[in-house]
Amino acid sequence: MKHLTLIIHTNVQQDMADHLRSLEQVSGFTFSHAEGHGVQVENDPLLSARDKVVGYTPRIRVDILLEDGDVDLVLESLRKTSYGVKSQGIYWITAVEQSGHL
Repeated sequence: MKHLTLIIHTNVQQDMADHLRSLEQVSGFTFSHAEGHGVQVENDPLLSARDKVVGYTPRIRVDILLEDGDVDLVLESLRKTSYGVKSQGIYWITAVEQSGHL
């Protein structure tokens, strides 16, 4: 099992939720508030005047547990979306040793 973590701009949260719900490989996901701090590119289309003043970009962290064979399918599906490029998102994948319900 794998843990796919995505960091996306808040502007694409609803589109991401709709898309993830449409994928049979995704049984559920979690959104968490995140703040992107770092060197900001002035021509970043998602960087608002507010973001420039407060010094961070509002982001959403998306956590998804996937079967090993489903990770590439989900990533490819996300890359094909119109908002995938606009979100300027990043991702990472980690191995899950164990999961379950308490």
